[in-house]
Amino acid sequence: MKIAVIGASAGIGLETVKRALDRSHSVTTLSRSKIGIADNENLTQINGSATNKADLQKALENAKAVLVTLGTGKSIKATTLYSDFGKLLVEIQRESKLDIPFIIVTGFGAGESIKYAPFSAKLMMNLLLKAVYADKTKMEEMIAGSDMNWTIVRPGFLKNGTLTESYTVENRLYKGIKMGKINRADVADFLVKQAEQNTEAKKYVTIRAN
Repeated sequence: MKIAVIGASAGIGLETVKRALDRSHSVTTLSRSKIGIADNENLTQINGSATNKADLQKALENAKAVLVTLGTGKSIKATTLYSDFGKLLVEIQRESKLDIPFIIVTGFGAGESIKYAPFSAKLMMNLLLKAVYADKTKMEEMIAGSDMNWTIVRPGFLKNGTLTESYTVENRLYKGIKMGKINRADVADFLVKQAEQNTEAKKYVTIRAN
């Protein structure tokens, strides 16, 4: 199937491209820079901005699923990247009436999940990442309030370990829920498998290593 990966040059996005290609999908990526993957007949790279309408429309063309892995790297500065993208994506989906899965990564700490984060994580987010997560929350609200077939994925602490395919997925928040750690490669695995079979549609998903 044809999968669009938005924000593909590093981190979860890069792992997602690799995993999708490994599972024999056709992948179109949208990122500001060329991604570090060898030439592949199943890979089409678009260098552009996720907040530029023409670029985003081009990336979504003929896609059967859209995986959003936008990030701001190590920056902790206030940003409007997520909300700007969310507003544009909702606009495009409304105009084109795309009836496909949109699987969007934010992070544990966005939206209502901040109430369930452990004290140390909550402190770090409030001191360092408050502005970034506030914008992620805005994006979540825009997406969830739209007509699109969305899934919002909130991983915990991200690691650079290898693929294990061993992780826990939960689609509800409750007292005592574990935030946990997870390899970026395993988040990518979950995203690609959700593209293949979207079992968590219209749900907020927490994902962590077993």
